[in-house]
Amino acid sequence: MSYLLKGVKWCNPVSQVCKVTGSLFKAHTLKSILGINEQQLKISRASSQLSSEKADSYNYVIVGAGSAGCVLANRLTEDPLSTVLLLEAGPKDTLLGSKRLMWKIHMPAALTYNLCDEKYNWSYHTTSQKHMDNRIMYWPRGRVWGGSSSLNAMVYIRGHAEDYNRWSREGATGWDYEHCLPYFKKAQTHELGPDQYRGGNGPLHVSRGKTNHPLHQAFLEATQQAGYPFTDDMNGYQQEGFGWMDMTIHQGQRWSTASAYLRPAISRPNLSVAEKTFVTKILFQGTKCIGVEYVKNAQRKKVFANKEVILSGGAVNSPQLLMLSGIGNADDLKKLGIPIVCHLPGVGQNLQDHLEVYVQQKCTKPITLYSAQKPLNMVRIGLEWLWKFTGEGATAHLESGGFVRSEPGVPHPDIQFHFLPSQVIDHGRVASTMEAYQVHVGPMRSASVGWLKLRSTDPNDHPIIEPNYLSTERDMWEFRQCVKLTREIFAQKALEKFCGPEIQPGSHVQSDKEIDAFIRQKAESAYHPSCTCKMGQPSDSTAVVDPQTKVIGVENLRVVDASIMPSVVSGNLNAPTIMVAEKAADIIKGLPSLRDKNVPVYKPKTLETQR
Repeated sequence: MSYLLKGVKWCNPVSQVCKVTGSLFKAHTLKSILGINEQQLKISRASSQLSSEKADSYNYVIVGAGSAGCVLANRLTEDPLSTVLLLEAGPKDTLLGSKRLMWKIHMPAALTYNLCDEKYNWSYHTTSQKHMDNRIMYWPRGRVWGGSSSLNAMVYIRGHAEDYNRWSREGATGWDYEHCLPYFKKAQTHELGPDQYRGGNGPLHVSRGKTNHPLHQAFLEATQQAGYPFTDDMNGYQQEGFGWMDMTIHQGQRWSTASAYLRPAISRPNLSVAEKTFVTKILFQGTKCIGVEYVKNAQRKKVFANKEVILSGGAVNSPQLLMLSGIGNADDLKKLGIPIVCHLPGVGQNLQDHLEVYVQQKCTKPITLYSAQKPLNMVRIGLEWLWKFTGEGATAHLESGGFVRSEPGVPHPDIQFHFLPSQVIDHGRVASTMEAYQVHVGPMRSASVGWLKLRSTDPNDHPIIEPNYLSTERDMWEFRQCVKLTREIFAQKALEKFCGPEIQPGSHVQSDKEIDAFIRQKAESAYHPSCTCKMGQPSDSTAVVDPQTKVIGVENLRVVDASIMPSVVSGNLNAPTIMVAEKAADIIKGLPSLRDKNVPVYKPKTLETQR
């Protein structure tokens, strides 16, 4: 909460003899145990140089222990005969096995600490954005066990059913809503129990807020006074409307994929995990993927996969690693002198993200989180959480929100709201200055599409990231609507007794031109980069993976993370990314897809009105 508080087992995959079945013992060990003479050892070594290199070989090597990689590591090692090595560039998310000692990750209210800490964060930046007053935008991405699920705001949103039906139309056959819903449910244990939409037996614990804060209550009442419906589950039958948010918080602690999937599997003898291990290249024999090269402790090493390598580095790292390894647009790679393994021009293209602005209102009563940010209160809140995992530290405070349609004719919601009884300034890097509340609001299906490309052949160089924000007039119009609709909600009677002057944009910002200028100056990424290794049909020249998640044009290589989404979903990305990994795990294991047929989904009675 920097709203409130401003604060394994490991097996070296090459240098040690690992626990994994099928690893070869070191030659001197074989000699001493089995009495093999020197001549036999020479013959054995000479028989295959490659097999001697493969002294560490696994069935699957997964690159990235993030929101998708942790899921895959767990599900693939459910089969005791499948050996898996999971490689993570960042550190563990615990210290001496303790979550309390890593409270900046595990205390829900401390979330903005790590959004700005390079120890657990790739800390990417975009190019100068020409449609946003040439601002350079900040993109935090997780570099730690759990990936961005260890840094995010813990909001659990699935998107709309029609997002997944659209994926299917875009070429991701078998990824429509009826084939995705069961994997959302498989992943989840919802504290309110299972139903037609919620899961009740999955590793990912999902809960509702416990604070019952009067500003959350007033906000939800104001949305109904403005004419919007209340929805009791925006991840269930009806996304449209306002209600209580689902959160990946369990017993007062952040419930990342490291907590949900990795730790429960870590004791399995067929799973090995290495942290602080930076993968720099995918290894090929021709077009057959055989392993990866990585750097650990300043040493460059190789590890091999006899079935598949699976990239789960996310929407920046996965396309970057593909391009560094010779998979991408051949013209771009040749300019950098990278040997071409496969010309796949879609790699790094189709970049999509969500932008949002904060509409902030001064609060006339001292009930916001402002006082909780005073030093003595921060200590009190921190100590209570450290002692019992309870109190104001046990929530991210984004407990209410909703989805609306921007105008008549829009078939399902395209604007999202998160309400917070506090003020956030500069990604939480600047402390709140007054009693205030705010809405994070932004369009969900932007028409602006960008790209990323290699800056150099050095894997340590961040790629060039060009989101191309606000490049269409439609995007600007939707953002104007975001501001106008939020102001309308904030003006309702339910918030009257709390409503002071508008802080941002400010009462002086009224005309469309003035609102546009505010948006260009103040909109920020919602941290939802996606779609840079688009899933589609092999006949689609812009697709990178097929609907089985296999990289097109090569063998034994998959990508499973938010980068393979054909288009961005209408909501936060962590829950959909976990679903993608759950579904991909069944595909990799050769299991038939789960399916929930004919599950009802709300549709507005008429599209002739906006609400």
